[in-house]
Amino acid sequence: MKKGIVIKSTGSWYQVRLSDGSIVNCRIIGKFRLDGMKLTNPVAVGDEVEIEIENEEEQSGTIKHILPRKNYVIRQSPRKKHDLHLLASNVDQAMIIMTIVQPNLKQGFIDRFLLMTEPYNIPTIVAFNKADLYSEGDLAVYQYLKEIYEKIGYTVLLLSALQREGIETLQEVLKDKITLVSGQSGVGKSTIINSLHPELELRTHELSDYSGKGQHTTTFYEMHQLNFGGAIIDTPGIKILAFNNLEPMDVAHNFREFFALSENCRFGGNCLHRNEPGCAVKAALETEEVSELRYSNYLTLLEEMEDQNYWERHKDL
Repeated sequence: MKKGIVIKSTGSWYQVRLSDGSIVNCRIIGKFRLDGMKLTNPVAVGDEVEIEIENEEEQSGTIKHILPRKNYVIRQSPRKKHDLHLLASNVDQAMIIMTIVQPNLKQGFIDRFLLMTEPYNIPTIVAFNKADLYSEGDLAVYQYLKEIYEKIGYTVLLLSALQREGIETLQEVLKDKITLVSGQSGVGKSTIINSLHPELELRTHELSDYSGKGQHTTTFYEMHQLNFGGAIIDTPGIKILAFNNLEPMDVAHNFREFFALSENCRFGGNCLHRNEPGCAVKAALETEEVSELRYSNYLTLLEEMEDQNYWERHKDL
């Protein structure tokens, strides 16, 4: 048995890099489960695994064991609503790439992404790309969001991959860390990665003139080593983020500023911060200590969790 790290997942085959730097193409036999959850992809990029070489000449083998994960990032499968999909594991931090224009900002997506990283306290960077296209109004929107997210402890960056604005700062943030990089299609994720490490030459697409939406250029999950230290895990563009693995209280506990205030709520950690009496979050909303935008997104997510039929979310019970 040899140990290695999964650096690429195509869905049926996995590339595993061994300690000597060699790459082995592996498949899996049998079923791997994560805390009893049903997964569409039981092995993730970033997983440390034990493999058995089957063909030395072809450098192919089988993944036999997944070593314990220090963390993972998971979402509802976009194709099978009852299943879960692993984005990556064993990451030091995550980065969500957004734009204000081309495509237009979908601010709620930031809070959905944070709902994936917050349960494991994974430090998250919110990067706004295409700064070269921003009007004064767009920059004001960026500044408004920057203040909201920096106030609660997230790193916020302004980038222009085409003009290399902010790229040196981004390199410093990524250096010597394993970073999951994600975003909706069309935000310039591949362009940013190419500007960080030109030798990678990832494919990029223009936005569709008809829809103004991006086209997917990354179709699988892959870890790329960075020449200045560290690695990034590139993921396919995400259209929708949903969560069949969370309960309403999970949402309350993973909006970090709400959770910090909840100890002052009359019902403590059992408060959902809606209509409960003596709610510290509602009081902080009145004084603008809590962002109204974040709170609005929070209510939307709560409603989604409650609208999902309980038995649909607990299909395996």
